Amino acid sequence: MSQELEHECPECGVKTFYRAASTTLHLGKKVKWHCPDCEYGFVQINDIDSSAA
Repeated sequence: MSQELEHECPECGVKTFYRAASTTLHLGKKVKWHCPDCEYGFVQINDIDSSAA
């Protein structure tokens, strides 16, 4: 999995997010992503992310 991801930040617009952490759970691969310019971050588990909630 890559270390960078293009994603929409609600404060900064489209940015390159950086992987802050990752682990494997019984649900699949969990990855935490963070915007480099603000404190916004989201969690992604198997292509489903918390930013859509």
